[in-house]
Amino acid sequence: MISDFFHPEVGGVENHIYMLGASLIRRGHKVIVITHSHPPDRVGVRWLVPGLKVYHIPFPTLVSSATLPNFLTFLPYFRTIVLRERITLIHSHASLSSLGHEGILHAHLLGVRTVFTDHSLFGFDDAASILTNKLLEGMLRNVDAAICVSYIGRENTVLRANLPPKSVYVIPNAIVADNFRPAHSRPHTDTITIIVISRLAYRKGVDLLVATAPRICAAFPDVRFVVGGDGPKMADLLQMRETHFLQDRITVLGPVVHRDVPSVLRQGSIFLNTSLTEAFGIAILEAACAGLHVVSTRVGGVPEILPEDMISFAAPTADDVFRAMSEAIALVAQGGHDPHRAHQRIRGFYDWTRVAERTEVVYRNVLATPPYSLWTRIERTMGLGPFVGPIYTVILIVDCLFFALLERWMPRENIDYVDVKWDATRFETVGFL
Repeated sequence: MISDFFHPEVGGVENHIYMLGASLIRRGHKVIVITHSHPPDRVGVRWLVPGLKVYHIPFPTLVSSATLPNFLTFLPYFRTIVLRERITLIHSHASLSSLGHEGILHAHLLGVRTVFTDHSLFGFDDAASILTNKLLEGMLRNVDAAICVSYIGRENTVLRANLPPKSVYVIPNAIVADNFRPAHSRPHTDTITIIVISRLAYRKGVDLLVATAPRICAAFPDVRFVVGGDGPKMADLLQMRETHFLQDRITVLGPVVHRDVPSVLRQGSIFLNTSLTEAFGIAILEAACAGLHVVSTRVGGVPEILPEDMISFAAPTADDVFRAMSEAIALVAQGGHDPHRAHQRIRGFYDWTRVAERTEVVYRNVLATPPYSLWTRIERTMGLGPFVGPIYTVILIVDCLFFALLERWMPRENIDYVDVKWDATRFETVGFL
């Protein structure tokens, strides 16, 4: 697994990589993770339960935990790790991960097959999206298979990266349902608590939250908000609370570590998601598993997550969010939502073991197909266009030449190979599995 986004940072991609890796280990596979360092103490090789080995490459981050594209400087690290660990397949994660894309670029030099998972949705009409989509198309030109977390995400990735649809699979996220059990009993009170846990950024629709929260508090005196998360929109949220004198109605928790999310969710009855774009929405799934009725904007892959009786949808406008919240408050106040039944239903829908099984199918399909030859890769790369094609082809050829120099300067026999046979049972003795 290769990505810029991994622990100790907290997020959906980070958790997905860890849980998928842990599930594959429990199924008898050897899994390592390659990511960047987190100074001052998260450097070198670290181990995470249940036996997940993590290589922290000494590259600094540029913005939002992503590293500056390194290309050739990453190749010596990548080559050494792949050879010493005897890796047979690279699984890259996230469209904005430089390390992930560079791993796909370098993998063919070592005869390693490649899979890419896209966790986000991007547009087509703004400069940032156009540039990102062209970079994604170039890097995925020779990927063996891609995975998306929703069907709308698959459609988005196929269009953005110009991938053949037959090579793009859909495998959703999952959760550990036991970690999100509902409260055994809710306090006998007329107060209805609305939970919001989100990164406080424009894409997450914080402006909608800022616009609708005062209206909801004014219309429903027994409603209070608990908001967890941090981000650039935190100042707008706090200003709204001060302007409308809602300090006693809106509790702002700030950053919430993932292990504390279940306890925050158990405080509420309704979960509000105001995202403007969302490929899947793992926070929605966690909230529903914890027994909350969900109110969400109808965007991206959100309609694919839950049955319609477990979620109320709204258009991404302040008026419609207010309408959906009003209906949800009335539903919960009348006892129309059973938290424990919701939890049991989610347990049957999403499970990491099933996700690992379906991912194994993708891996087997990739390993069963012949790899692209170098000439085929050059032809496919040139097909990117009259301007971008030659640029990426030059990068591909220079990458091959630098790899040839590394083979001469750093002979494979000088690499410190990991000769211990991977055996998952050895972790059982120390309680890892």
